[in-house]
Order: sequence, then C-alpha cells, then structure tokens
Amino acid sequence: MADRIVITVLGTDQTGMVAAVSAKASSLNMNIIDIAQKVFEDNIFTMIMLVKNIGEKDIKSLQDEFQALEDEIGVRIFLQHEEIFRTMHRI
Repeated sequence: MADRIVITVLGTDQTGMVAAVSAKASSLNMNIIDIAQKVFEDNIFTMIMLVKNIGEKDIKSLQDEFQALEDEIGVRIFLQHEEIFRTMHRI
C-alpha cells in the first residue's frame, strides 16, 4: 500500500477536469485504481482518485508536478499517501 496515493481535486466545475487530472497522472506513471467525482449544485467540483504510483518519484515531487496543473485549470489538487488519508479519516 505504500505506493498508493489519494489525489483530491476541488474547484469550480468546467469541461475536461477529469481528463486533465487523469492525463497528468498517466504522464507521471500513476495507474488509476478507483475514481469518484461529484458536481454540487453551486457548480463545485470534487474528485477523489486512488492511484498506484508506478514511477520513481516521491510524493513531494509528484505534488510539485500537479502544481502546474492546478494553475492551468484553476483547481486545488492534494496528494496523500493512502495510509495517511485512511488514518486521518478514521472514525
């Protein structure tokens, strides 16, 4: 599980957001395991992806790579190791 990362995306809905984040993940050798997205009534877009990091980059380097995409499509993108995400959201 150490190579699994949760990617969270938040922003205003617009065409191509899932495609842009998926393409960036693919370019960084990340394989999508699961994905869920929702657009709320006020045009608020949310997406959570569980990916497997097949490449050699650490999570800090990956977050830096997603920073440029954040600026390009106007969203916030957060990466966390799956274990940290699960620990933070345990009831």
